[in-house]
Amino acid sequence: MESFATTSAAHRRTSSCIIVGAFDAGKSGPGIDDINGASGGYIGNMIRGGDISTQPGSVQMLNDVPGVRAKRVLVVGLGKISKFDVAAFRLAVTAAAKTIRSTKIKDVVSYLGTADVNGTSPYYLARYTMESIGASLYSYNETKSGRRPRAPTLKKIGFAVNSRSASAQAVRGAEHAKAIVDGMSLARDLGNLPPNICTPAYLGRTAQKLARKYKNVSTRVLGEAEIKRLRMHSFLSVTAGTTLPAKLILMQYKGAGQNKPVVLVGKGITFDSGGISIKPSPAMDEMKFDMCGAASVIGVMSVVAKLKLPINLNVIVPACENLPSGTATRPGDIVTSMSGKTIEILNTDAEGRLILCDALTYSRRYKPDVVIDVATLTGACVVALGHHRTAVMTKNDELAAEIIDAGISADDRGWQLPLAEEYERQLKSNFADFANVGGPHGGAITAGCFISKFTEGLNWAHLDIAGTAWKSGAAKGSTGRPVPLLSEFILRRARAIP
Repeated sequence: MESFATTSAAHRRTSSCIIVGAFDAGKSGPGIDDINGASGGYIGNMIRGGDISTQPGSVQMLNDVPGVRAKRVLVVGLGKISKFDVAAFRLAVTAAAKTIRSTKIKDVVSYLGTADVNGTSPYYLARYTMESIGASLYSYNETKSGRRPRAPTLKKIGFAVNSRSASAQAVRGAEHAKAIVDGMSLARDLGNLPPNICTPAYLGRTAQKLARKYKNVSTRVLGEAEIKRLRMHSFLSVTAGTTLPAKLILMQYKGAGQNKPVVLVGKGITFDSGGISIKPSPAMDEMKFDMCGAASVIGVMSVVAKLKLPINLNVIVPACENLPSGTATRPGDIVTSMSGKTIEILNTDAEGRLILCDALTYSRRYKPDVVIDVATLTGACVVALGHHRTAVMTKNDELAAEIIDAGISADDRGWQLPLAEEYERQLKSNFADFANVGGPHGGAITAGCFISKFTEGLNWAHLDIAGTAWKSGAAKGSTGRPVPLLSEFILRRARAIP
């Protein structure tokens, strides 16, 4: 999708459609005053007459507005000017995008970014606009029969800015957003695919396709024989009950010479039945989303490669299924991790940490600057934070602050949970170095504590995305989070944000 910035007045802009906004109580909205001046108060009169609502997210399409060159004017309600923040801005953009999607409009220019959104820069306003429109235009049709829905006709988006100096920022924001939208769409596609298609081998092939698409990316996919030679017996214990072979996916992007890399580790359980500790049947179909950590880090790799960022990035994805069978790992079994530490398996449904611990041990080979693992790890995280924020756990408060601040800027927020010795004590085992679960209390935190036992000496953080990676109900599907958060984190480290 093409994008550009413009300083043209709303009534002078030639376009299939321009988007303007209306605040409550007759307050000046972005683009409204200019159109009213050119049209003799056309839109203002309609607002006062009740023909156009100013309620947040309301929309009204107007054709052939007097004195306006654009064919259509889409008026979006913005609500109270005192409450117009990033969330309200994105709501307005999303509402406009949904309306435009139902038309054959090929190009639009948004004037919403000319409003003051709590001092947000033109870079982020353009980025939020492109990301919100991209998310609204996304649809999943891969496994549906019959004729596919008509593809969106929208091909060009313009961002109105208040000054020429803001144009370069807006253009950069749109450029970054297009890469992030592509990365999120890739992650969403992988998450939404059924587990009989999106297998560990499929994830590996997807990673290899990225390496063929972007010459600055290399990919290796290791099979079970190589994983066994690495002594990743904790990882292999999870895949013992399925006939599908596990894969260890290793991706590398080099954009900064010999600098230490950022390493992202993504949990790739392509279906999680719970194993012998089998899950209840209701909503078990959603356990195809248990590989959204893997999907998100592969998505981030595509963002970095597309933008050719000056940074080094490694992605590690341990991928497998967790199924029950006569060969499956049992509660009470003890396995030896790649690190040499022994683990008592008390619950085979606490499997994500068993594959992550070996992947994190492997990450030491890269001598990383920072390691972040991403996993749909615990239902306890959903209980703690709901579906709004990603849990952030680390023993480095500066790293936690860096990640959380990146999430605020990306509008993909996280929240820090503690890692402390009193939680670690819950993992005590009489028969191994420690157990893989710590009881019913503080489950998200004890899971983080388990993983932390394999990260001594690493600058490491753990993101539990169990509550944010997908939605249930009528809107069931992958969200693509936390691709925006992680992309923002890496863009900042690459000093690529103006």
